[in-house]
Amino acid sequence: MTHPVQYYIPWIVEQSKQKVQLKVFYTWSQSQNGVIYDKGFGKNIQWDIPLLDGYDYTFVNNISKKPGVDHFLGIINPGLKEEIEAWNPDYIMIHGWNFQSHLKCIMDFHKKIPILFVGDSTLLGETKGIKKLARRIFLSWVYRHIDVACYPGTNSKDYFLKHSVKKEQLFYLPHSVNLDHFSGAADHNNQLAKKWKKDLGIPENNFVVLYAGKLIDVKNPGFLIELAAHCKNMGVTVLMVGNGPLENKLKAEACDYDNIKFLDFQNQKLMPVVYRMGDVFILPSTNETWGLCINEAMACERPVMVSSMAGCAVDLVEENKTGMIFEPDNISKCVEFIKKLNSDRVLANEMRNNAKKKADLFSVQTRIERFNSLVDFLDSYYDFVIRKRKRNSRKSTPVFNISDIHPEYSFKKSGKNF
Repeated sequence: MTHPVQYYIPWIVEQSKQKVQLKVFYTWSQSQNGVIYDKGFGKNIQWDIPLLDGYDYTFVNNISKKPGVDHFLGIINPGLKEEIEAWNPDYIMIHGWNFQSHLKCIMDFHKKIPILFVGDSTLLGETKGIKKLARRIFLSWVYRHIDVACYPGTNSKDYFLKHSVKKEQLFYLPHSVNLDHFSGAADHNNQLAKKWKKDLGIPENNFVVLYAGKLIDVKNPGFLIELAAHCKNMGVTVLMVGNGPLENKLKAEACDYDNIKFLDFQNQKLMPVVYRMGDVFILPSTNETWGLCINEAMACERPVMVSSMAGCAVDLVEENKTGMIFEPDNISKCVEFIKKLNSDRVLANEMRNNAKKKADLFSVQTRIERFNSLVDFLDSYYDFVIRKRKRNSRKSTPVFNISDIHPEYSFKKSGKNF
């Protein structure tokens, strides 16, 4: 991975307590002091939860002249291969190909050590033309060098299949959030949220539509200004939490509306309170690979309004049960949904309960169980390949190729479910 990511750490810590010996190689060594400049937020970010406790890791020296995760040459680690070989892993899990070192790592260990690739890219928002064709050809070439593609949902599965990854190479590994952090102390956090809203001048009985994230074009925050205009006389407040390059422009556009409130970026410890300030959470992005804020909001018992261009929508949103899906320019559908929730608090409470139940399916424990089943399968499969090649009297080192047999072969005998 490039750097410690707050979403992954709870899983990494708990997974390290399992039977799998795990070590993380962080390739953006400049991030090891815990402070990173986030271009989307337009400021330095230092998470207020521990990101380096409870697991084995190392920061590999990054020699990029312009280090960062916003371009291909931002991550260059000449010593990565040697460090991995010294640790001598049975499998390598690589997050993303779009950095020089990560792509080189895939190529260096292809047919030497099984590559488990993790990605959540989707086909949403693809544009037609020669660039799309060129990208399709290039990515199909990249993915020919991996053994397993770990996908978190329906849209990412379709993406891998479109880029020539074989069906038998795909493995469902869901995204997860720390449910204890977001679900715990609900009554206390609800009281804090109520006080915070009062301090912001939000009328006590107003219905609050909450957005929390970066104020950048792809997140489509201008949609919220238009939404607030349509809800001006409905007892509805739109609360926008975050920072970014569009902040001043949005605040200028919001001057004519007293039902829009702005709040700066809030760190992880306060997010369970922030989510509870909203009666519904909205993600209007025009392109979003997943949208883990939706997992978090639902874990806080909030129904959600999710753009159809967010990868998580089809997996997390059950229409009128956990929330609703809308096209990123469809104001009227959003207004009608808000009216319905605002006028029917019984329905709103049902959706809250349904949202929490749905979020519970994407727990750290679920991800651990899936990951363990993947390792169990790979171990048994790898043993099968070795035995097969020994029977054929091959003297060379066995080369792993998951497509030698279909995964169902071994599980018909073992009863396990891949």
